[in-house]
Parts: sequence; C-alpha cells; structure tokens
Amino acid sequence: MDETPEKIRDYRDLIVWQEAMDIAEAIYVVTRGFPREEMYGMAAQMRRCSASMPANIAEGFGRAQRRPFIQFLRIAQGSLKELETHTMLCGRVGLLTREQAASLEPSYTRLGKRLVSFVRSLEAERE
Repeated sequence: MDETPEKIRDYRDLIVWQEAMDIAEAIYVVTRGFPREEMYGMAAQMRRCSASMPANIAEGFGRAQRRPFIQFLRIAQGSLKELETHTMLCGRVGLLTREQAASLEPSYTRLGKRLVSFVRSLEAERE
C-alpha cells in the first residue's frame, strides 16, 4: 500500500488526498465552461462533491483515530461516486462533451481503487 505510516506526517502526504485535490481542481476548470444557468445547478453540485472528497480525507485524518478516519474515507468514496454520476449525466445531456467526460474517468477509477485499498489496509491493521 502506498500510504505507509512512516511516510505520513500530515494529510497532505496522502496520495488519496493529493489525487482528490487534482480531481477537484479539474472539476472547477471544466465547469467554468458550463452555461450560466448551470452555475447554481450542476456546476455547483459537481464542485461541492469534488471539494468534499479531499475535505473529508483531511477531516478524517485530523480526527487522529482509525475508526473515524475510515468513516470519512468512505464518505469521500461516496462523494466520488456522486461525482462520477454527475459527470456521466453531463456527458449525456451535453454539458460536457463525451470526450471531456471520458477523460475524467481514469482519475475517478484510480482514486476509487486507492480509497478501497486504503480502507482495507486500515481495517486490517485494526484486527
């Protein structure tokens, strides 16, 4: 697992946090191109759930206890799934081109796998 305790001194050292920040940044960039009427609709929704991912990882880390951290990682995973769904919908209704939507998918998949692996490793350490 990439997230080894001896390397991790701060939540910013976590690969899952770094990747979540990269995704949130990409979402802010791509939603700038949305029509004005979507700024309080889909753009705001996508920005909220993308920003929620690194925020929940950081908050969970800050709790300094394994069980709450795992719960916050799961919340981040839920926000990722929400973002994936919004991205697919935006591709279907033309707010994003299919290419734009498809270009985001690999980062979603990578982060999702990392979050699952990280949670499993933290749960295994607990046993």
